[in-house]
Amino acid sequence: MIKEQLILYRNPRRAEILDYMEELMSGDDGHIYEAFHLLTEMAAHHGFEGNVWHDYLAYVLANHENAFSTACEVVGRVEGSVNEMARHDIRRFRQWFKYDLEELDAKYGTTLFAVLKNYQSVRGQSKDYNQRVRNRILTLAKELASAESEEEFLNNLTDFYQHFGVGKFGLHKAFRIENRNGNVEILPITRTEHVNLSDLVGYESQKAKLVENTEAFLRGKKANNVLLYGDAGTGKSSSIKALMNEYYEQGLRLIEVYKYQMRDLLAVIGQIKNRNYKFIIYMDDLSFEEFETEYKYMKAIIEGGMERRPDNMLIYATSNRRHLIKETFSDSRTGDDDLHKTDSVQERLSLAARFGVSIYYGKPLKKDFQEIVRVLAAREGLDIPEEELLMEANKWELSHGGMSGRTATQFITWLAGTRE
Repeated sequence: MIKEQLILYRNPRRAEILDYMEELMSGDDGHIYEAFHLLTEMAAHHGFEGNVWHDYLAYVLANHENAFSTACEVVGRVEGSVNEMARHDIRRFRQWFKYDLEELDAKYGTTLFAVLKNYQSVRGQSKDYNQRVRNRILTLAKELASAESEEEFLNNLTDFYQHFGVGKFGLHKAFRIENRNGNVEILPITRTEHVNLSDLVGYESQKAKLVENTEAFLRGKKANNVLLYGDAGTGKSSSIKALMNEYYEQGLRLIEVYKYQMRDLLAVIGQIKNRNYKFIIYMDDLSFEEFETEYKYMKAIIEGGMERRPDNMLIYATSNRRHLIKETFSDSRTGDDDLHKTDSVQERLSLAARFGVSIYYGKPLKKDFQEIVRVLAAREGLDIPEEELLMEANKWELSHGGMSGRTATQFITWLAGTRE
């Protein structure tokens, strides 16, 4: 079987599809309906259309992380032994791309595979990828299928790796981590919030400071870890999520880490430090009670640990607390049993100081809150007199947590849903 002749692209995703299709091509119809079922389900799940067989092969190539694909991700075209091994595998893939699915219908007396050759997606949406990534895979499939030579095929594939990356980091914007029996995995988040910085009304100086630091990071210049702190509902988390959408094309990726996962940060660093992306470790609503000690893992990573933080990683955190760690009245008392009380307090408070940039998001003034309401209402296309709009907004905020961007958004959502 051709699959067993692969060198770099061994053990591809959904390898059973290759197994069944190769059986069918060689004359064994024992898994004909399984093959058709798997390709159909994959097309529906990923939003594939056109020649689903080609889409599947492009999906395999786009996701396979190996010595060739990860090298192309960093430097583009590569030479040497790994390039020759890649050419060996490409010849096998070209055999698969050249196979006409309708030959299977002729061989087995069916019409099933003609459908997969010209598959029409119901919605054109993917459960695993955003629309942009799904379209890239479909485009790659068409380019590889139409390549007239091995060299053209290789160039198309290399260009894809260099411009878009490979595997989960190349095809996804955001990730979460999971510890499975001591094995830390970085898993893609397939449904992310589509918010841009321009969607956030106000806080222009805060956004500018955040963008300045992030763009320096993306250009390979010196950049700081960032703490966004202040009142709830003011857009701290949305600002960081917006960076993911604004700078995805420039290689920015977000990895969400919860407080209880801080001890896994070293394992995460080990998986990302040699990749050709810029990673922001995102910690939302970060705060610690007096008895919690997880912050020590974070302090070691940010500064002072044996392993230096890699140049392609920063930590961005949000918190309602300026110093992250809850302070009590006893922290300022003297004469306690703990003779080193001041040292203990300073150790906890020093965590916030490890963030080189701190940006304050305060609750908006009334005029700013009303401006947010006006802008959001206009975006929603609500036709309502301004006086009435602002009067209703003021009533809403009094019973829904006070003035904030979140409150304004919730008010406009309610208003849009209750108006004809």
